Amino acid sequence: MKIPEKYRKRLMGLIPVERIVTWQVRRPPRELIQELLGYEGLTPTLSDILDSLGVAGAIPGSVLKPVLQGKKIAGPAVTLKYVPERMTPAQSFHGKAKAKLADRDAYAMTEPGDVVVIDGGGRGDISAMGGLSTLMARKYGLAGNIVDAGVRDIQDIRGLDYPVWSRGITPITGKFRFEALEINGPVVCAGVSVHPGDLVVADDTGVVIIPQGFIKDVTRLAIEASKKEERLIQVIEEGSSVEEMKKVLAPEKW
Repeated sequence: MKIPEKYRKRLMGLIPVERIVTWQVRRPPRELIQELLGYEGLTPTLSDILDSLGVAGAIPGSVLKPVLQGKKIAGPAVTLKYVPERMTPAQSFHGKAKAKLADRDAYAMTEPGDVVVIDGGGRGDISAMGGLSTLMARKYGLAGNIVDAGVRDIQDIRGLDYPVWSRGITPITGKFRFEALEINGPVVCAGVSVHPGDLVVADDTGVVIIPQGFIKDVTRLAIEASKKEERLIQVIEEGSSVEEMKKVLAPEKW
């Protein structure tokens, strides 16, 4: 497989090139993402809209926890899938095997504002990301990482003020425990399917994955719902009557 010139000098060769499923990621308009980020309470609103469309896309914040409180991100997904290594860590260390982590090559496939989604099979006890990985993610201007595995070097992640959601915090390295299977293929993150180019939205409440084919409609509905809720809050705070509140939004829809 020929490596596009754009990526030739960025890739570190951490994963066989044939394991890069696609070089092209279709990204939603940046203006749309910025408009969406202008509203608060995004993930509950988006979760409700996906429910109404019959799409499973929400992950609770109790499952994938934010390492940094108060962060809100939105961006297209670039994906990385890990599977367990076949050898034990001791065998790999003594056999001088190469580690098979590929986060830095996944970052090389990104554009500023992307979100890297790492499928580590829910192994919160094993790290798929640490301090150096965070530094590289910042270098590429990513919006954040969603990690269905553990993370470590928490002081570095927090010191770099980099948004990360993960299964857990652990000192245990992913070297010789994880093997990179694919970059930019379909992954599963906390039970939710994620494809490259899906829109990822995350805040303190949780993570929402909007499939690419639904992005335009879901974001439009979310913006409409957020505007109505903002107006409803204003009416309530002004001490308006129940009738005025009902005009803004029917009570059964609160």
